[in-house]
Amino acid sequence: MIIAQYFVEFVFYSFLGWVWESIYCSAKERKWADRGFLFGPICPIYGSCVVVTSALFSLLDFLSSPDFPIWGIFIICYLGSAVAEYVTSWILEKRFHARWWDYSTIPLNINGRICVPVSIAFGLAGVAVVKFLIPAVEGVHAVVSPVVYEVLAIIFAMIFGADYALTEASLSALLKNVEKMHEEFNLKAQERYEMVASAPKRLEQKIMEEKENAEARQHLLVKAYAEKLSLNQKRLLLGIKKFMPKPGFEQPEVNRIPLIGITDELRDKVRELRKKK
Repeated sequence: MIIAQYFVEFVFYSFLGWVWESIYCSAKERKWADRGFLFGPICPIYGSCVVVTSALFSLLDFLSSPDFPIWGIFIICYLGSAVAEYVTSWILEKRFHARWWDYSTIPLNINGRICVPVSIAFGLAGVAVVKFLIPAVEGVHAVVSPVVYEVLAIIFAMIFGADYALTEASLSALLKNVEKMHEEFNLKAQERYEMVASAPKRLEQKIMEEKENAEARQHLLVKAYAEKLSLNQKRLLLGIKKFMPKPGFEQPEVNRIPLIGITDELRDKVRELRKKK
């Protein structure tokens, strides 16, 4: 029963994390922003962190003691959130070659994965969670039958599994499209440049014209790929902060466009298409 209870808590806290992320990012960007990694309204990193915190404070009596200082709770939540963010960012980047958050522009960051200001904010939020949210949820356990948790856990597990499978398939297809688009543009640009560059000296003007036309072809290519993306792929694309090139991926040396540049344009084009609808 305890496993079912923790899993239900995980889904509940993940949902609250999604609500917070979506409201915060929507207010910051002044438009609706679905910050969930999965298709459903949950952010698993929040659920995992709160459940681990709840279990930790339940197992270690001195942590749940009224005498345990607030600053101690803050330090635990501060360090815990930093570790969780860094590890999650690293795993997602290794698996999908993309980042869902990037703190590179914020002072005191480590590889853009974590930064002191954000970790402090999570530490303060952790104090509120430990002092108010977790006790409130534990109060509900006393009046809810264990059977209810078991049934809910089974239902949530099926939905969560289906959601993850859908997201995995959509994201894998999206990454293949982004990589294919990037390679296609660079290879075409390289081929055209080499073809014109091999001509006599008097054709130097055509080389310059070819460089100017490359930008126009890039816009057409991005538009074509943006229109092919599914609804879920567009949602995932807008949630990703930065795409990272695969290790060992070689680009043409001439007329190449960075992966970040072309994916930023793809993201802008998706937003443009959404507005038109």
